[in-house]
Amino acid sequence: MSTADIEAMWRLLLALGCGTCLGLNRDLHHKPAGVRTFSLVGVGAAMVTLAATQIATADAGTVGRVIQGVLTGIGFVGAGVIFHNDKGKGVAGLTTAAAIWFTAALGVACGLGDYALVLMGLFASLLILVIGRPLERLAEKLTRDKLPPASGEEPPTQ
Repeated sequence: MSTADIEAMWRLLLALGCGTCLGLNRDLHHKPAGVRTFSLVGVGAAMVTLAATQIATADAGTVGRVIQGVLTGIGFVGAGVIFHNDKGKGVAGLTTAAAIWFTAALGVACGLGDYALVLMGLFASLLILVIGRPLERLAEKLTRDKLPPASGEEPPTQ
């Protein structure tokens, strides 16, 4: 095994770790996509990026087009986890879809070997997923009576 193969293995393992962390968060929240989906997205994006960098060593534009294709194409997977509410009052799964897309971006960064970017991105995404909901609830609680009602809603009764 060459040093290039060992480096590629580490990049794929890091992508696997990123996907597993984000997928575990979604699994713990009982969302439709979990560890397996997120791990496959991360590793797949890293593999495609690694392959692109190996075949297009002299043409950075080719690598850029491959990355663009990965990040555009993964949107179709994300769209599959978005559901419309039966009563027509909103959608569910947007955070999971965004997290799938972000996992692909982390996989691309892993494939490129940008370890600092991967670690900062993983930290930021986990921070958002862990404290995002409590922050939203706090903001709703603090502004409940201060904001005008949304169109079509009845004003709060006192």
